[in-house]
Amino acid sequence: MKQKEDQKEVYFKKVYDNIKNFGYHTTSVAEEVNFTPFTYSTGLFKNFEIPELFISGLGPNLSGEIIKKYAEKYRSKEIPLNKKIVDLIDTFPVYFIKVNKIDLAEYTLSSINYYENENYEYLQLIFPDLNGKFPNEANYEYDQQIIGKFEI
Repeated sequence: MKQKEDQKEVYFKKVYDNIKNFGYHTTSVAEEVNFTPFTYSTGLFKNFEIPELFISGLGPNLSGEIIKKYAEKYRSKEIPLNKKIVDLIDTFPVYFIKVNKIDLAEYTLSSINYYENENYEYLQLIFPDLNGKFPNEANYEYDQQIIGKFEI
């Protein structure tokens, strides 16, 4: 039990150190059998004045790069919601949708710990499958869990 508490303390120290040094921390949970990987930010809302970002279905390296570009591009700016964004990354367009942080509670434990009772918001990044189809389009084929409401 003590070892688990020590690991948790070390992890949250890393989260807080990254937020202090870079303005945010990125948490990734790896893919497993019957489990979709996900990545999310913590600290962007407080330090960059933009919603935190949740990404389901992409690997940690690409997700981390997307969060970095999102933070750089939209820092203290309005973010277009439910509109196709073609210039965030070079490889594919994306959408940002609002998602209720309560619906992410089982995923975003670092943010819950960091913000405690403070207000913060989340967006979810939606991306196309390998054929360029988005969820809700015919023949969409990808394991991306949509938490918010996505309509195109």
